[in-house]
Amino acid sequence: MTPTPAPLPVADVARSGRAVLDEVATAVVGMGGPLRVALAAVLAGGHVLFEDVPGLGKTLAARSLATALGLDFRRIQCTPDLLPSDVTGSSVYDPATSEFTFRPGPVFAGLLLADEINRTAPKTQSALLEAMAERQVSVDGTTHVLPAPFHVVATSNPVEYEGTYPLPEAQLDRFMVRLAVGYPDRDAEVDVLARRLVRRQEGASVRQVVDVATLLAMQAGVEAVAVDPDVLAYCVDLAAATRTHRAVEVGASPRGSQALVLVARALAVLDGRDHVTPEDVKEVAAAALAHRLSLTPQAWAAGLAPDTVVQEVLAQVAVPTTARRA
Repeated sequence: MTPTPAPLPVADVARSGRAVLDEVATAVVGMGGPLRVALAAVLAGGHVLFEDVPGLGKTLAARSLATALGLDFRRIQCTPDLLPSDVTGSSVYDPATSEFTFRPGPVFAGLLLADEINRTAPKTQSALLEAMAERQVSVDGTTHVLPAPFHVVATSNPVEYEGTYPLPEAQLDRFMVRLAVGYPDRDAEVDVLARRLVRRQEGASVRQVVDVATLLAMQAGVEAVAVDPDVLAYCVDLAAATRTHRAVEVGASPRGSQALVLVARALAVLDGRDHVTPEDVKEVAAAALAHRLSLTPQAWAAGLAPDTVVQEVLAQVAVPTTARRA
């Protein structure tokens, strides 16, 4: 078992976090907001789902973040014929010893990129459930503990339906945040092209900023920050409001409200603060809650998006004034 590291002070976590984001920005252009939330989710111990159209740099962002954080990076390209054992590993017969030996799969990594996760079959998608929830995998009746830290960054293409398998709600719920990258603005896209010409090669690389021990200490530093009871109540009220919204069939679970407060706390620490404000919660509300909502058939037919529901909930739920003054 990995010993619990001493927590870093908030100022040190914020400084290291800024250094990581600055380094990633040397390779990834126009993704400052999503990358900040993604780093906050990692510092909060969670997993990240990037869902957007191809060609926006989602894979590059995941690889760059892993490199800057000093994590062992593995990638699986999800396809319809991918098997669960291709993810978790399997037992292989060794003729020399006449025994079966377990060979770990790519899930035994610091950061696993599941590229185009919605292209693989549900049985393979479910192979990640135990790993994401329990930080372990079970193969042939034996449980194998994953290394710490362990994070999954998955990408999904929401515009193609041929040959894809939508993620079930149970799997979506395991991702702490779902992020949309969006198209870059004109200046950012020009910058992308200019950097490619300067590199004179396709790949872009970043340097390692922190190591695994430092990352664990940063995560421990985030965990050491207390949250005002009014902010906790505000997160619960937001999640509860999604359950009673007219357009929602199934609202956010307590895991959703927990993700809301954990990522908001990490964002506060990245800003160098040892307290969480309602503005931190609002910043991450859509990323932490929208993918946990199941809309009614009428809402889908009307073209209502889960993100719109979250924005309506934010406008309806009263903001705690005591936490704002803090």
